[in-house]
Amino acid sequence: MCDLHHSDHEHGAPQSDLSRRQVLQLLGAAGITSAGLAAVVDPAMAAAADETLSNTGYTPPKGLAKDTPAKRTALSWIDAHGGDITALNDEIWEHAELSLREWNSSIAEAELLRRNGFQIEWGTAGFPTAFIATFGNGNGPTLGFSGEYDALPGLSQKKGAGQHDPLVYHHDPFAPSYGPGHGCGHAALGSAAAGAAVATAEGMRRNGIGGTIKFFGSTAEEQLIGKAYAVREGIYDGLDAFLDWHPGTTNSTGWGTSCAMTAVTFTFLGVAGHGGIPLGNKSALDAAIMLATMTEFLREEHLAPSGRLHYVINQGGDAPNVTPEIAQISYYVREGSPERVKVLFDKVVSCAQAAAQASQTKVQHKITASCWNKLPSKSAAELLYDNMLQIGPPKFTEDDQRLARAIQASLGLEQKGVATGIGALEPPNPVFMGGGSTDVADISWQVPTVSLGTAVGPQGCKTHNWAFAATTAANMGHVALLAASKYLAAMAIDLLTQPERLQALKDEFAERTKDVEWQSMLPKDFEPPMYEPPDWFLKRTGQSWPPRNITWPPPRVVAQEKFAPLGPELKPLT
Repeated sequence: MCDLHHSDHEHGAPQSDLSRRQVLQLLGAAGITSAGLAAVVDPAMAAAADETLSNTGYTPPKGLAKDTPAKRTALSWIDAHGGDITALNDEIWEHAELSLREWNSSIAEAELLRRNGFQIEWGTAGFPTAFIATFGNGNGPTLGFSGEYDALPGLSQKKGAGQHDPLVYHHDPFAPSYGPGHGCGHAALGSAAAGAAVATAEGMRRNGIGGTIKFFGSTAEEQLIGKAYAVREGIYDGLDAFLDWHPGTTNSTGWGTSCAMTAVTFTFLGVAGHGGIPLGNKSALDAAIMLATMTEFLREEHLAPSGRLHYVINQGGDAPNVTPEIAQISYYVREGSPERVKVLFDKVVSCAQAAAQASQTKVQHKITASCWNKLPSKSAAELLYDNMLQIGPPKFTEDDQRLARAIQASLGLEQKGVATGIGALEPPNPVFMGGGSTDVADISWQVPTVSLGTAVGPQGCKTHNWAFAATTAANMGHVALLAASKYLAAMAIDLLTQPERLQALKDEFAERTKDVEWQSMLPKDFEPPMYEPPDWFLKRTGQSWPPRNITWPPPRVVAQEKFAPLGPELKPLT
């Protein structure tokens, strides 16, 4: 998930023969002074940077968004069908299906679009729960909308509850856990985007506006798998602009960037044995812990302010008296550009090899996802911001504010409630300090892309937390997602009816990308991870299994290691 919010800005810029954009990106990436600047600039970071500094007195332009009959038609459709949009959100929220397994959620999303005149094509890039919904109305621009609907593990929460209270709780005397939940708000994301796509199509149809709307239902955003692979397969080719949004804690847009990222899982293989007779056993868990420990030591000398390195042990054994024969640990390696990710990733791999050698286990690693840093669009953000101002902020109730304050109190945050205004459009922080990632980023290097956020969650809260699961299906989330739907539809209508605005996006895109050649970060032989769908889903969506781009069944991972030698037997003392 990409953080859409704006951070405080640095003041002043160092002097150099390099452009301001290049200097700032060097400073942000390496944390160095102008005296130590290198001559080589990372082109991907430079392209994503901006020349406008906050101390230049930037004022967003006005009058870009136009009040047209088509826009009024689109916004009126959302007002009239808001119940359909929020009902879709609530249905997806109830399903709370994990990445690559959004069987019911994807169908619900596609059905709203199908009922409103869109043609549905399932199995985008081989992913069973990905689809493209298309509406055509003659010649004109082709606009894309981004839809997501996957939940996160362990974030189940009762809707509208101000304290942590999982809706699904799994009792286990040794390992209690919570069910999945929409702690990132993708139920709202997909629903609002679908509503915006239909509203835009309605505005086109009733007002004789030519063009094509494509809604991309995407799988596994939480694993950053679906879109980056689909981009490599050419799925997003032919678009003129791409519209994206994400639930947040403010009502805002901007033209900041994000971290590039590679996700990798290391599997260590050892030999099981009784924990009470451990000599000669080979613990795969020991290897995973050693890897985690070694990568912690990378942080001081090898992790720049723009980098992030975090992990989870997916599998570490089942019982203390059985030496774990197999252990898996997964990492997200983030940095400001693909090249910088590669450097940090190689260091993590070296640590894994050392951990395997020290523990006398075998290690293998598999990249499960990779995505670029996001390429922003200032001209798109300015047009979107003008639309947000004209439409106005979400209108939250006092009950919404009480819920927000209750959640904030429960999490130890200042009780400021939910944001009620439109956040100021400001230049991004000139020194990139890292953050989240999004697989929308790979799309942004193919076509001008804009993003926004609305206050689905209370101020100060973070996504990937139970708080967002609580609010996404509550009235607060409904109000915020309907506002997002209007902002997206209004922006789309402007791009369809104002050729000069669309051309401005394209001109900026061409300027930003002139020195960068996008290449997928995924390995050439990459096979995306997938789960076999249930038969009813395949029948309902008209698909067959398996798709052509994966090996099925996948190869088994089985340890074949030998017990560790201990040397000659010791003679008894006499």
